[in-house]
Amino acid sequence: MPPLAKSLAEEGVVLAPAHLIRAGEARFAEIERQLAEAPYPSRAIGDNLADLRAAVAANHRGATALGALAEVHGDEVIAREMAAIKARAEALARRALLGLSGGPYQAKERLDDGSPICVTIDLAGDRAVIDFSGTADQHPGNLNATPAVVRSAVIYVLRLMIGEALPLNEGIMRAVEVVIPPGLLNPDFPDDPRQAPAVAGGNVETSQRIVDTLLKALRICAGSQGTMNNVLFGTSELGYYETVCGGSGAGPGFDGADAVHTHMTNTRITDPELLERRYPVRLERFAIRRGSGGRGEHRGGDGAVRELTFLEPMSLSILSQHRREGPYGMAGGEPGPPAASASCAPTAARRRWDPSTAPRSAPVTGSSSRPPAGEATVARRTVRGLRASRGW
Repeated sequence: MPPLAKSLAEEGVVLAPAHLIRAGEARFAEIERQLAEAPYPSRAIGDNLADLRAAVAANHRGATALGALAEVHGDEVIAREMAAIKARAEALARRALLGLSGGPYQAKERLDDGSPICVTIDLAGDRAVIDFSGTADQHPGNLNATPAVVRSAVIYVLRLMIGEALPLNEGIMRAVEVVIPPGLLNPDFPDDPRQAPAVAGGNVETSQRIVDTLLKALRICAGSQGTMNNVLFGTSELGYYETVCGGSGAGPGFDGADAVHTHMTNTRITDPELLERRYPVRLERFAIRRGSGGRGEHRGGDGAVRELTFLEPMSLSILSQHRREGPYGMAGGEPGPPAASASCAPTAARRRWDPSTAPRSAPVTGSSSRPPAGEATVARRTVRGLRASRGW
């Protein structure tokens, strides 16, 4: 996940759609060749192939289970129950939309480089049109999101509005029309990966900001950390990736939670013992950043502080948001302060990363550093999670 990538090809190995197994014949050798010979080859081909084999095994398991279910109940019953699940999701979504009053609902949020994300939600009874017109043009860096990412964010917010447990399915989207004009959220993809836009930041960062914007428009809750705080470090032989938690936004009748993952994240951070055993790094501090949530009748959740010491020269990248402006407050609550990242060598003063000093050709939402030649072996980088969300 290189934070300064400007094309899809620069983000890693691009595999064209193809059969992995066809007529009982596996093509793992061909996939392995592509992983090794790409312009930016994989550093963990064995892990990649193991992931693919696990996916194949999971599909076989699912097909076997579905076949067994059909043998017991019959094809017609299975098809009818699947349709019923979608119909229930649609009915619950329509009921949630009927519970909204007034409108239209509108909101605008900006990425750290100023790119706007805009949404207008127009209601017509139990239906809604969710229109992202006014959102920024295609991004020169890696913050482009695809329509699939946008739809995922919409489904997530609709499920929050429903407030009941239901299996994830497309029935929930029957109640809405999503309008995504060409640009940041619907970029053009030429066949050549070298000409196609970079999207890694769109998957992990822009997705969070889309959710922020939808929740703001619907006035459901104040802003949460609004970033996955992607931290990546490594060498030519190893690589490590983690996401750092932050505060969640407050809402009507509740405070935000401290130091948690919110919305579009689905990861748990590595245990300190495993991190230090497997990588040349020492975790100095991982704590709640007390008092950093936005103030209000209901306060925003506090963010986190995470400090790492590298025990050998290391390349470090951070891909994040809310370094210039903190998450929004709501209903008179104060916004949370922006996050901060800092680094220092053992003999040098701590340096805060300033987005305004980033190269003009680079997106200001990430930073990448490598210890200079001749510097001490131990290079230290402090990574601060968001100082969290807003008060309500």
